[in-house]
Amino acid sequence: MAITQREIVVRFAILYVLVVLFGLAVIGKIFMIQNVNTEEWADYSETLEPKEYKIPASRGDIISYDGRVLATSIPSYKVHIDLVAPGVKEVFYKEVGGLADSLSSLFKDKSKWQYKNALKKGYTKKYKVRGKWRQGLRYFPLGNREVTYVELERMKKFPILKRGKYRGGFIIERDDQRFMPHRSLANRTIGALNKGLYDGTLGDIGLTGLEGKCEKYLRGKEGVSIRQNLSGRWIPITEVEPEDGLDVVSTIDVYLQDATENALRKQLQKSEAMYGTAILMEVESGEIRAIANLGLDKKKGKYIENYNYALGHQGCAEPGSTFKLVSLMVAMEHGKVDTSTVYDTGNGVWKYSPKCKPIFDSDWHHGGHGEMTVKQIFEKSSNVGVAKIIVDKYKSNASEFIERVYNFGLNKKLDLGIAGEGIPAIKHPSEKDKWWGTSLAQMSYGYEIKMTPLQTLTFYNAVANNGKMVKPKFVRSVVRQGVEEIRFPTEVLNSSICSKETLGKAKAMLEGVVLRGTGRSMKKAKYTIAGKTGTAQVANKDQGYFHNGKRVYQASFAGYFPVDKPKYSCIVLVMGPKGSYYGGSVAGPVFREIADKVYTTNIERNVKEEELPQYATAIPKVKNGNTMLTSKVLDELKIAGEKDNEPHWAYITTEKEQVAMFPRKMTKGVVPNVIGMGATDAVNLLENMGMKVKMAGYGKVRKQSPKAGARFKKGRTIYIDLG
Repeated sequence: MAITQREIVVRFAILYVLVVLFGLAVIGKIFMIQNVNTEEWADYSETLEPKEYKIPASRGDIISYDGRVLATSIPSYKVHIDLVAPGVKEVFYKEVGGLADSLSSLFKDKSKWQYKNALKKGYTKKYKVRGKWRQGLRYFPLGNREVTYVELERMKKFPILKRGKYRGGFIIERDDQRFMPHRSLANRTIGALNKGLYDGTLGDIGLTGLEGKCEKYLRGKEGVSIRQNLSGRWIPITEVEPEDGLDVVSTIDVYLQDATENALRKQLQKSEAMYGTAILMEVESGEIRAIANLGLDKKKGKYIENYNYALGHQGCAEPGSTFKLVSLMVAMEHGKVDTSTVYDTGNGVWKYSPKCKPIFDSDWHHGGHGEMTVKQIFEKSSNVGVAKIIVDKYKSNASEFIERVYNFGLNKKLDLGIAGEGIPAIKHPSEKDKWWGTSLAQMSYGYEIKMTPLQTLTFYNAVANNGKMVKPKFVRSVVRQGVEEIRFPTEVLNSSICSKETLGKAKAMLEGVVLRGTGRSMKKAKYTIAGKTGTAQVANKDQGYFHNGKRVYQASFAGYFPVDKPKYSCIVLVMGPKGSYYGGSVAGPVFREIADKVYTTNIERNVKEEELPQYATAIPKVKNGNTMLTSKVLDELKIAGEKDNEPHWAYITTEKEQVAMFPRKMTKGVVPNVIGMGATDAVNLLENMGMKVKMAGYGKVRKQSPKAGARFKKGRTIYIDLG
């Protein structure tokens, strides 16, 4: 049958109405999406848009000169659950009990029922977001602390969480913790991180010490992962792997650092001082082998590394008599005096101007020394003698004296790249508001100027180094996965601070201080020391030289050893000692103990083969460890000794003609003694007893914490130091 025109019009009209209605529906839907339930649609759109995630880089380690880890990053993790995730909703009521039981077992801070109730409250909690009620917390914390990597791997198998990040709502945030295996050892030099810098957007930032100085090497580069939701699955479409930070090899020697801190701490405790610092520098390279900074923590009642007095603003003070070397070297370099020139120091009291207060020698009450040569004046550390020399020769032209001091480079910062470095203050006669009538005389023996202990040591090191002044060095190299990428050369600040003639006289004077002068207690039989004692009253800002009605003194000793071929220079400073306050009796013993440790260490490290006992090459030194494995090795090497085919642990000693084994008893719940064991045996034994092991260094175990005999619970961490 033919379709009439009317039917065609009706059909087109119906089709037209349907198209119009469909268009209106689409427009209405768009309007609703844009204006109704916008939060819901925005949330949904977020699940479809590609997302960018930062992949953190691991911060590099700081390593000691002798290969031990000084600072490293140990990963820990903040864990949460998104209780609104669709996958969580699918299984929540079915698996929440199992999750609660697992959390209680891991964290041990709440019972299973407490965790279950807390999770249910978080799941059903209602709250308003932009005026609309919502249910379920999206960032519910799991546990009462961060978790370790091992614990995280365990959590990934927990009910609900095992479904992963997107279906199980498992939120993991890595939060590396900076760990120092040697605890407070040199921690002011190693430095600290500041998570709050730049609002925390850059993560951990090196703030002080070597952490700050070497930030660009240690930090590494973050990676990026971009993921997109495809059919309900998040697929990575772009990924840039993170570039981990490089390791920084410092100049610090752990053994010498430990010895330096111990020597300084003993003297501080004995003299009940305010604080102290000691620095050990290698003469030729300028490398700092040890740097101790200990201040009294009154709350804890002990000395801790609380400030970098060696190079910081607080330690920048009047150096006292150690500056006399500078003054006399200036006068000798100008040819104004020689070491044999004679000056009358009288009775040890000199008032060089009617308006000025008198200058006293430390032993003036014994009648003074009368006439002395310049060399004797230095050896006896006569304030009167040095002041008379400098005032006599430079009174009419003080600028000549000061500018030669500047020529030594002592008025400039060392620019070490370490935050908080103190700025030296050595005024010039042209500074009329600062230069007084007393200035020239006072400055000649170390007053009215400011220098850090490290700046003073740098000058003394230059004398020991045949006149070459080198910049103190804290970093040797930068390493990537054990391969050296950058080696930092020694930086020369001044190739020759003075003439050879002046240098020779200065060395003779420094040696004379120890042989005949104020440093006589420093004389050693096995090696020789050259140096200068220093004793200074400490100014209290604008209140003169009194602190609560009492004078406070600073005792110091700066020098080098051995005299013939100087290998190390060192400075020790003790602030505010009670009782004796002279440099020779307070700082000197610390210097001497440090030098003894260096001397002993060098003998141990450089012992010649012919000096060893004859049997040493035949019977090697054997580490403590597993008796069965040791027996097998001894059999292979055909070395006589007690054999034991039963696998147990023993103390093993190398005797003159054989190797002896002494079985050691292991008690459950008691920390065993692993000193002397190799790393493999020590870790095997400790982990089998239920302990977690953190180790640093290489070789055999030389220290452990907690100590042998301490009680422990399964899962406790033990730190072992190899060397």
